[in-house]
Amino acid sequence: MPIPNTINRLESNIRSYVRSFPTVFKSAQGAWLTDSLGKRFLDFFAGAGTLNYGHNNPRVTEALISYLAQDGIVHGLDTATVAKTELLEAIEEIILIPRKLDYKVQFTGPTGTNAVEAAIKLARMSKQRSHIVAFTNAYHGHSLGALALTGNQYYHDLSYGSHANVTHLPFDGYLGDLDTAELLKKMLEDGSSGLPLPAAVILETVQGEGGINVASFDWLRSIASICQAHDILFIVDDIQVGNGRTGTFFSFEPAGIQPDIVCLSKAIGGGLPMSLVLMRRDCDIWKPGQHTGTFRGNNLAFVAAKQLLNYWRDELLAQQIQSHGAIIEKSLNALHSRSNGATKAVRGRGMIWGLEFTDPDVAGRVCKQAFSNGLMVETSGAKDQVVKLLPPLTISRSDLNLGLHILSESLQMVLQNNIAPPVFYAPTVAGLDSGIHFGSFASF
Repeated sequence: MPIPNTINRLESNIRSYVRSFPTVFKSAQGAWLTDSLGKRFLDFFAGAGTLNYGHNNPRVTEALISYLAQDGIVHGLDTATVAKTELLEAIEEIILIPRKLDYKVQFTGPTGTNAVEAAIKLARMSKQRSHIVAFTNAYHGHSLGALALTGNQYYHDLSYGSHANVTHLPFDGYLGDLDTAELLKKMLEDGSSGLPLPAAVILETVQGEGGINVASFDWLRSIASICQAHDILFIVDDIQVGNGRTGTFFSFEPAGIQPDIVCLSKAIGGGLPMSLVLMRRDCDIWKPGQHTGTFRGNNLAFVAAKQLLNYWRDELLAQQIQSHGAIIEKSLNALHSRSNGATKAVRGRGMIWGLEFTDPDVAGRVCKQAFSNGLMVETSGAKDQVVKLLPPLTISRSDLNLGLHILSESLQMVLQNNIAPPVFYAPTVAGLDSGIHFGSFASF
């Protein structure tokens, strides 16, 4: 369905995703969305990583209906409520204790940038130093403090004054084989490097918006060790790649590190706005009301989050993420090998993957064609040169394979300049659950 004139007439030019996905959505369930004309779209976008557990997850829907039917508190600032108490208990029991993490929890506001703002503010107060180190291609949000940490110049304007007290150093792999952790160490040890001793170093273990740049575990351990040696707080922004996206609840778990501060948002609320800061107990130096927000008490998100944490009581979801991730990796590698130079690299962990294109325009055209064929997928990277895959973690194997099949056909159509009419696929395709993988489909 064409975008209504109401949208074009009344909504600001700032609107973005409606330009990438030009239809009017009406309903959604699991990994599927349906527009107002009844066309179905398989979702490999998942609300930019917000819908790890799918659209309208039945565990959440049932809990929310029951909660509202009992006149449960919806808005509560930071008052004590049953919903908040139960969520905190679930975080402690299901997430923190099994991982031997002793964090306190701060509810910071509705979005990820709120968590980042609170984290860097807390770090500066704690260390009585103002400087922060972030990394190339970082994405941490758009409010001014978080924006200062975000690398992409598209989001910056000189009038914002948003780069103050921040240094961007090269992320892992940015300079090829050069160990950029050693560069950070050298600059901290050299009093003439021009780098002030920072209050904190903040990073994403996998840079999502930056182009699916994956930090090695050795590099992460080195950064953590350097921070500890220099009395610098180590902050992990796990807003997009936490909540199971990489295969473990926190993306940093396989590296064996324990950040001083962790930022969570997106999928933690199951589609409802909520963000959290987890901090070491000795970092919690806030005075009452020193950092506030009207919507830091979204009790509906508390109810949803509690239900979704139950996925982590056993290893079933983690095992599925690893299995699905292997399918995605194999599929993208097959695409890459058959692309005749149109693609440059395949990168990812768990169920966040990217296919980098030599020509960024081709990446955009592939996403556009995929949407015409019934698959929602977006680009990322400094030049939007990476097709980024973020299917729901709970997606069925058949739907996962179907989405990869649509992506394959879409890329084939773009590279061959095929102008055949788009094909909208049914929810399942016979045989896909029997182990047919991407490599089995027609090559270019």
